[in-house]
Amino acid sequence: MEVRLLRYFIAVAQQQSISGAAKHLHISQPTLSRQLSDLEIELGTSLFIRGARKISLTNEGVFLLTKAKEIVELIEKTEANFTQSNEIISGEIYIGSGETESIQFIAKTLKDLLINYPAIQFHLYSGSADDIKEKLDIGLIDFGIVIEPTDKQKYNYMQLPTSDIWGVLMRKDNPLANKESIQPKDLIDKPLIISRQTTVDNELSGWFGTDIKDLKIAGTYNLLYNASQMVKEGLGYALCIDKLINTSGNSKLCFKPLKPNIKANLNIVWKKHQVFSNAANTFLEQVRFNIDTYNNDN
Repeated sequence: MEVRLLRYFIAVAQQQSISGAAKHLHISQPTLSRQLSDLEIELGTSLFIRGARKISLTNEGVFLLTKAKEIVELIEKTEANFTQSNEIISGEIYIGSGETESIQFIAKTLKDLLINYPAIQFHLYSGSADDIKEKLDIGLIDFGIVIEPTDKQKYNYMQLPTSDIWGVLMRKDNPLANKESIQPKDLIDKPLIISRQTTVDNELSGWFGTDIKDLKIAGTYNLLYNASQMVKEGLGYALCIDKLINTSGNSKLCFKPLKPNIKANLNIVWKKHQVFSNAANTFLEQVRFNIDTYNNDN
């Protein structure tokens, strides 16, 4: 399967028409139609539902679109790093992270890096730890910022010198908002909104003293901002880390830490035996330097 055909397929899926995609790709409509038919024959399945006014995807087409975007993105990432100059360190760095205040440490590291190497460009991806690890495994990102523990068989890692505190996001008019901290007995019968991260389930199950799936789970979230809107409407209590949602001033929400305390240490991880671009190697050196500097100063 040629990458060119995947690019054609993506264009048609996005434009939802052969003519629109042909214009976008600067090729003739008959040529594009023939190429797509050849792709369907090669794969042995129909990828499109050809309607009177627009083209939509079959289930197989939807699956291929996801994979095609990943393949093309990986190829473009690789090509971009091969075009960098041997004299000037340039290129692209791809970093994935969950929601965490510790991203400020990465931001400072990137700032320090770009002062010396302004030709480097960074790309950030936000998602759960499971999302980050999946993209690491297939090579779409170079580094991930994830909560401990780290799979030492698959990844190299460095522990960041910052950590997050787990607690509960709730409405300020909730009776539990008067408490300084929240204990397991306070939440045992309450509707909970929890993160979908696998490692988080394990931590919280240990804190509750029971499998978290046996509790009253009202819902789950991937990114906390959306979950905070559910909390505002009184749909439940969000178990989350601190300083991600503004709870000051006129906010209807407040954050209360867990007791016993749960601290989330964070690692920057990358695949074992990973061959990095010059830009990614230089970034990793800057991370190591900044961690050593922070630890020596504190």
